[in-house]
Amino acid sequence: MFYDHQQIEKKWQKYWEENQTYKTSNNTDKPKFYVLDMFPYPSGAGLHVGHPLGYIASDIYARYKRHQGFNVLHPVGYDSFGLPAEQYAIQTGQHPAVTTEQNINRYEEQLKKIGFSFDWSREVRTSDASYYKWTQWIFIQLYHSWYNKNTDKAESIDSLIQHFEEKGTEGLSANQNDELNFTAEEWKNASDLDKEDILLNYRLSYRAETTVNWCPALGTVLANDEVKDGKSERGGFPVFQKKMMQWSMRISAYSERLLQGLNTLDWPQPLKDSQEYWIGKSQGAQVQFKVEGHDETVEVFTTRPDTIFGATFMVLAPENPLVETITTDAQKVEVDTYIEETSKKTERDRMSDVKNVSGAFTGSYAVNPFSNEKMPIYISDYVLMGYGTGAVMAVPAHDERDHRFAKKFNLEIKKVVETEEDVQEKSFDSKDSVCVNSDFLNGLHYNEAKAKMISEIETKGIGHGTTNYRQRDAIFSRQRYWGEPVPIYYKDGMPYTLPTSALPLELPEVEKYLPTEDGDPPLGNAKEFAWDEANQKVVATELIDDKIIFPLELSTMPGWAGSSWYFLRYMDPNDEETFVKKELADYWGQVDLYIGGSEHATGHLLYSRFWNMFLKDRGYISHDEPFQKLINQGMILGMSAFVYRIDGTNQYVSKNLAKDYQTQQIHVDISLLKGTSDELDTEAFKAWRPDYAEAEFILEEGKCITDREVEKMSKSKYNVVNPDDICEEYGADGLRLYEMFLGPLEQSKPWNTQGLSGVYGFLKKFWNLYFNGDVFEVSEEEPTKAEYKVLHTLIKKVVYDIENFSFNTSVSSFMIAVNELQKIKCNKRNILEPLAVIISPYAPHICEELWSLLGNGTSIEFEKFPVLNEDYLVEDEIEYPVSVNGKMKFKISLSAQLSAKEVEDLVISNEKMQQILEGKTPKKIIVVPHRIVNIVI
Repeated sequence: MFYDHQQIEKKWQKYWEENQTYKTSNNTDKPKFYVLDMFPYPSGAGLHVGHPLGYIASDIYARYKRHQGFNVLHPVGYDSFGLPAEQYAIQTGQHPAVTTEQNINRYEEQLKKIGFSFDWSREVRTSDASYYKWTQWIFIQLYHSWYNKNTDKAESIDSLIQHFEEKGTEGLSANQNDELNFTAEEWKNASDLDKEDILLNYRLSYRAETTVNWCPALGTVLANDEVKDGKSERGGFPVFQKKMMQWSMRISAYSERLLQGLNTLDWPQPLKDSQEYWIGKSQGAQVQFKVEGHDETVEVFTTRPDTIFGATFMVLAPENPLVETITTDAQKVEVDTYIEETSKKTERDRMSDVKNVSGAFTGSYAVNPFSNEKMPIYISDYVLMGYGTGAVMAVPAHDERDHRFAKKFNLEIKKVVETEEDVQEKSFDSKDSVCVNSDFLNGLHYNEAKAKMISEIETKGIGHGTTNYRQRDAIFSRQRYWGEPVPIYYKDGMPYTLPTSALPLELPEVEKYLPTEDGDPPLGNAKEFAWDEANQKVVATELIDDKIIFPLELSTMPGWAGSSWYFLRYMDPNDEETFVKKELADYWGQVDLYIGGSEHATGHLLYSRFWNMFLKDRGYISHDEPFQKLINQGMILGMSAFVYRIDGTNQYVSKNLAKDYQTQQIHVDISLLKGTSDELDTEAFKAWRPDYAEAEFILEEGKCITDREVEKMSKSKYNVVNPDDICEEYGADGLRLYEMFLGPLEQSKPWNTQGLSGVYGFLKKFWNLYFNGDVFEVSEEEPTKAEYKVLHTLIKKVVYDIENFSFNTSVSSFMIAVNELQKIKCNKRNILEPLAVIISPYAPHICEELWSLLGNGTSIEFEKFPVLNEDYLVEDEIEYPVSVNGKMKFKISLSAQLSAKEVEDLVISNEKMQQILEGKTPKKIIVVPHRIVNIVI
């Protein structure tokens, strides 16, 4: 019977939509299972075949769990705020909302074509005001919270105010920007404005001067992961370090909990390692060094206080505020020039550049508090303001980076840890030796020396032992248009949150999406964007009088704001009263399976863990962590095509002749190749772009052969394969099976369209099992043991594979089972009906159609998954190979139920064995049950 995949797939996609087959109920006695894909950003290019890989895997798992009787939440939505739509708006004037809507419609059409079992009724979009109302609400909760170290959680700012009223800062242990000290009396006497200023020092969302990655061309601040090699990832524009007043999130308060929480998660180890490194916990001491001729001190954090006698110079971060104070007139030009150069590098670039040594001398000296020796103070880009104190005591004998710096600037290198190595030539970084040249530390090992030195530092009153974290607070404002407005207005220069009743603060219309002429963010162009405090509403900007009408915050939230809590909104997507009802958050709990790319390790995955922990602290949800199990899918790679252009000409030479010329490799669109070959369609190439219209070709055997290479699939490499084309030719079920068949989910693998024909051939064979010619024919006869064995072998393998995410080996098992059933001409209902259920998570359309043809009136989706019966896998007879003195002589079929002694007796009495023995008695008989018999004579 002809397998008409197009008709079948359209029919069932229509059926699922009309019947809302995948709509999830919150009211059920079933156990829950929450399967989620990382939030897609709807780009203008639409999906290519690499994008659905993770979605197909999660969809198989979601369908399998439904078959197992779980209430499965498998939602979809769009992370729809983002820079690409804004850049397009700047270039064309088209509102980002229009672009985003078009892109989402394209994505949705493509996703539905692939047959995903999403609950579309729960779809959310971060750019919808009904959604970002709650993103703004969470921001307000963070603003009105502080982190109490004594209770180790976030609490309402009211409890902090109460503490101040009763005790001032006495007994306070809080995460803060600066350590403040005041009495209850001083707090009570402070003005309202001063009180607000003090509270900003503790709030979990706060405004402060911060060093940021500023991109003038994009007119916005960028996150570290949006910058590559000193340029913006989007557009490749120069990025500079700049100090600006910015909103930040106090994620640093959660560093220890984020670190410890990793132990409870079933995540890939490399991803956990990335977060651990990013958080960067280290234990050591905070120490103050006096600066000669100044009242200021330089405070450093060091993990090696045991080496303080070897500290011969100091290095400050170029942006350290002390630099301006202590730099001498003679060194000012050199220092200023160096600071200007450093501003062009991002923190990430500075951290990763370990080879280049640079710096400038400030002209000032610190005094080593233990050796009393003068230490020249330098600035260098390898010291970061955001880690520790923005200053280091340099011990060149025992730190590789300090050593390179000392060699470059000809500074003293002093050995303080015993080693045979010449520390003048190479640093010795080990902790396994003893202290030397270190006065009262001499002869002590690392742990003893560290403890003794910390005790001495505390006795001298110049510091204390401490734990430090590399992780900085997350910058939360962006100077761009297409993002969530920050629900803040300014009164007397102080920020105040809008009342929650005024939410959402909607994104206003603007005439242009660029910063204003005064350098304000794009929201500064809005005509209706001021806050009427008395009437609690947004009014015309021209009415601002700073008495009753106040300016609103002009920055918007970063791209990660909406994606930091979306997994919670899916539980209760249409609730207008709260972001998620507590009982629904308690029912759905954690995401049980989260699939997405590893590139989000230190961005989205950290921020969402932080917001989740905060919401739990404040009692809105009950679970600590958002994502229990996480899988990073690999990439599907494209097979790029190249032509060779002869330098300085418009001539193109075929691949195998290119070695005879000076050539340049140029990407060409893979759609310009003939069929599935490597031959370029030269006429199509000439018509592709105007600059190729006059192209000439040097051919081999009348053909222009392209070179091929496996690369990341991307529009810029012209190697993108559109899933729509694959669905058209091979069907969505063919695409789903092939993407799984390509290899293990976590690995990257190259796409090859030719490989689809094998999977498509399997689907046709599977379809034809149910037909006799063109007639649907299924027998009610009881299957044989052999037929049951094929089925139950498959059940055992597929259950194991799905539960271990080995989807590629399941597809192989389907092929084997269908081949075996075809060979034995099996068309029995008791085999073919469960077979359709087993294959349906992978190929749902064909299985729905067969299920319907089998006479079932409901969807296959909620049918119980076939249960394994091991009895069918037990062999009735075993064919034993019989070896004599290590050589196989004959085989004998015996009952599988026989004991080893019974097998031995039957083999010895066998006629062939009697002939071999010739009356001798065997020296040794070894029976391996169900495997082999060995006889030694």
